[in-house]
Amino acid sequence: MPKIKTNRVKYPEGWELIEPTLRELDAKMREAEMDEHDGKRKCEALWPIFKLSHQRSRYVYDLYYRREEISKELYEFCLDQGYADRNLIAKWKKSGYERLCCLRCIQPRDHNYGTTCVCRVPKHLREEKVVECVHCGCQGCASGD
Repeated sequence: MPKIKTNRVKYPEGWELIEPTLRELDAKMREAEMDEHDGKRKCEALWPIFKLSHQRSRYVYDLYYRREEISKELYEFCLDQGYADRNLIAKWKKSGYERLCCLRCIQPRDHNYGTTCVCRVPKHLREEKVVECVHCGCQGCASGD
């Protein structure tokens, strides 16, 4: 008789400490996905989703690297289960990208003239003082701000 496979996931130690916050962010993400986007531009409808994804990844990053409150095993579990964006966190560890809002803002293929997004320009170097990123709605994620 073959073994029956189950979808049970073994949660590492410390999961009960971060679970309520991650569940709350997941609920907000579901609301943002189901939210009506009448009257908004096509790109504006995705801005809340990008912001919640950033917030969730930043929460896991801060717990592991800044406050050192979770174990490496729990951190890897969160990355593997999709609670945080592995590539975005890898960029946050590099100098100059500590406040990066999303990965699309640094990809030259998504912008005119093969450069990066306008939100990556430090505020003191901008001609316009109030700028919103077209991709994620960020108003400035340059490390020098």
